[in-house]
Amino acid sequence: MANRILGMVITLFLVSIMVFFLMELPPGDYADRYAFRKYSGTGVKVTESDIQTIRSQFGLDKPAWQRYLHWMGDIVVKGDFGQAFAFETSVNKVVGERLWLTLCILYTTLILTYVISIPIGIYAAVRRHSIADYSLTVVSYLGLALPNFLLALTLLYVSVTVFNTSVGGLFSHGMEDAPWSLAKALDLFHHLLIPAIVLAWSATALQLQTVRATMLDELNKLSVTAARARGLPERRLLVKYPARLAINPVVSTIGFDVNRIFSELPIVALVLGLPELGELLIQSFLDLDMYVAGAILLMLAFFIVVMNFVSDVMLAVIDPRIRLQEG
Repeated sequence: MANRILGMVITLFLVSIMVFFLMELPPGDYADRYAFRKYSGTGVKVTESDIQTIRSQFGLDKPAWQRYLHWMGDIVVKGDFGQAFAFETSVNKVVGERLWLTLCILYTTLILTYVISIPIGIYAAVRRHSIADYSLTVVSYLGLALPNFLLALTLLYVSVTVFNTSVGGLFSHGMEDAPWSLAKALDLFHHLLIPAIVLAWSATALQLQTVRATMLDELNKLSVTAARARGLPERRLLVKYPARLAINPVVSTIGFDVNRIFSELPIVALVLGLPELGELLIQSFLDLDMYVAGAILLMLAFFIVVMNFVSDVMLAVIDPRIRLQEG
């Protein structure tokens, strides 16, 4: 356990160096972008002296290694991710406003993915070559082939034309400024459930195929044949042996699912009009707002590392062979 925690800390430290290096790669900095926008927007000529003043104001005139140490020092000691240049406020405030929404969508998507894919994948393997198995295979292939934004557009169209309502945004019309109540909370949940379903579409299809393939392999093991020969009831046999081990690949890829969902979220959020971190990350790169982009990438890396740690713990609980090897 201690070795894993130490490994997480080292991983995050290395990731922070890579993130800062990525932020330094684009040519120019926020001062150059600010000068360009001011000139193109107002026609006012910005001198080199003005640009240097902006750099000095934001600390961009210091060497990269000094800015990195100052940035990481404030994060570790104060929990301060720096200043959001384009927003003229702290990164904590800008990111914090969208963090909760992103996490709600992300974890709702994960829960939907595993709740649907695991039992259906097991059922498809047990009923191999049946009509249900073939039907589920076709549905899963559709999930892998169709892009998420197309499903989001379809849901928007159906909700407006058939149900005369909109699933875009965070709240329905008239609910944005309403005081918090059970009705407003349910309305928010309704709007968050739609992007979660859209994002879970492809993830569920992939994990369903994974569970089905692994379950078929486990069903052919000698341990299952021996248990069946001993007269163990079929349902108990499935849960105790093949089903328990068939979900190992799913559990081990939780961190990958977090990364994939976050990568697909900006396009879906754009279609549905949701203010989440992916859109902010893209905009911060365009604005060369380096500390906003760095904070989002660090948080994403943190969640992936934590979820990988959780998957390791879950694997040790599910699979006794892993516990034996660790012992």
